[in-house]
Amino acid sequence: QVQLVESGGGLVQPGGSLRLSCVVSGSIGSINHMGWYRQVSGKQREMAALMGSGGATNYADSLKGRFTISGDNAKNTVYLQMDSLKPEDTGVYYCNMMARSSWDDPWREFWGQGTLVTVSS
Repeated sequence: QVQLVESGGGLVQPGGSLRLSCVVSGSIGSINHMGWYRQVSGKQREMAALMGSGGATNYADSLKGRFTISGDNAKNTVYLQMDSLKPEDTGVYYCNMMARSSWDDPWREFWGQGTLVTVSS
């Protein structure tokens, strides 16, 4: 039973920083990518940051230079460091993983429950 559990959301002032964490547990044989998506007011869910199995990263244009995705294999955890936060960054942030339990299994998408980030003065 694969589970992704996010934490680290909360209230922060504009210009401030937060670090989100996603702890992964369960039977996982191979990971295609890990990522963070967000649902902000007035927009559909969008990709915020993505990290491939080889370590390559990709970011939404509006977030490039402000957000950083990283991982700690020893802790089975993926992080999203968010700096210079703006009110328009307010929303629910979801941890995402594409993985499979073995070579002969299909790739599957897994999602965390989401964590709320509020940027307001």
